[in-house]
Amino acid sequence: MSDDKSKKNAFTIIKDDSTDGHGGYGGGVISLENMSSVIVDPNENEAYVDMDAMHARSKIERRVKWTHVKEEVPNGKLYWIVWVNVERSEEGKTYSGVTACEIRVDRENKRAYKSMPEHIKHMEQSLKGKVIVDNMDTHSRKLLRDFLEDFDKEMWELSSDELKEELSK
Repeated sequence: MSDDKSKKNAFTIIKDDSTDGHGGYGGGVISLENMSSVIVDPNENEAYVDMDAMHARSKIERRVKWTHVKEEVPNGKLYWIVWVNVERSEEGKTYSGVTACEIRVDRENKRAYKSMPEHIKHMEQSLKGKVIVDNMDTHSRKLLRDFLEDFDKEMWELSSDELKEELSK
């Protein structure tokens, strides 16, 4: 269990500069090494890192049959997968891109809803430094804001005013 806990409490932080390469194989490939996935669970009042969400294998995504039709999961519990991109500025590390995607999970009926095109689009937008959290309810935005601020106060302070404002609504 301790391995699970440590995995959920770490962001993927910048390892290499993807632009300093030789330009050969892999040149122009999008790198996800600066991105982490945060699960926001408004039902349990918690937010946590779950890197398995990067491959659609987070704890909340396992052992359910997926549909892209929200109405097929009328009793699904709301969760958010938030794609958080971290970049280094002259001042230090910042949360540069933060985008949220809704998931509904009905554990009892083993059914779940998510929009894969939305997840892909939002991952890409996070990598580009965009902030898309206006689709989240107020309570979920507060959980995310508190989590990001508590996780690394300095990263939070160096992050954009736009991010802080959007998560304060």
